[in-house]
Parts: sequence; structure tokens; C-alpha cells
Amino acid sequence: QVHLVESGGGLVQVGDSLRLSCAASGRTSSPYAVGWFRQAPGKEREFVAALRWSDANTRYDDSVKDRFTISRDNAKKTVSLAMNTLKPEDTAYYYCAADIRRGAWYVSTDKADYYYWGQGTQVTVSS
Repeated sequence: QVHLVESGGGLVQVGDSLRLSCAASGRTSSPYAVGWFRQAPGKEREFVAALRWSDANTRYDDSVKDRFTISRDNAKKTVSLAMNTLKPEDTAYYYCAADIRRGAWYVSTDKADYYYWGQGTQVTVSS
């Protein structure tokens, strides 16, 4: 069992920055990857970024590439999402999720591959 808790959301202005954190507890072995997803009202949950735990290999959605950075702290078992130059379209509930697939060989953007999910944190970008 893995328990994920997100923090760091809030209300910001266009162009501002925010840093989200995802703290993991429970499982002793590392996940294959940890991802961030977001869901805006009336929309599907969509992939934002993910990081493979073993080598910190990352993958980003094109909409956030060059603005968002995902990183991990092994010792603290946390994954952060640094978000810069925020836009109104970044407004959503942000979730972190853990991919625990055995034998996985690629960083997935598919939410179906992520087994454990946090409760989410709201990010609102006001214009």
C-alpha cells in the first residue's frame, strides 16, 4: 500500500510560479515511476509529467514542457513539480500517482498505468 499526499497548490496570477510536492509513505520499495496528472472541471484527467525513479528520466506533456520541472528527493520520498510561467489553462486539480508496474520499460503517460493516487491539490491561475 502506498499513501500519496500532495501539497503546494493555491491561487496565483498569470506568469507566477508554484511548486507542488507529493510525499509518499507506506511501501518500502520504490515505484517504477511517479507522475503528475491534472483535471479541470468538465474535462478528463490528463498527463502532465512523470519521472522514472531509478534514473530520474522524465517525460512531459507538450503543454508544460519548458515551463514545468519534475524532480525527486530519494531520501525524503517526495516528488516535486515546479511550475513556472503559469497560464489560466493550467488551472486544475493536480494529482500525483505511482506506477508500480513490474517489468515496465517506459515512462507512461497513461493514467491507467498508475495504481496509487493522492487526493489532489487545487491550482488556480487567475488572469
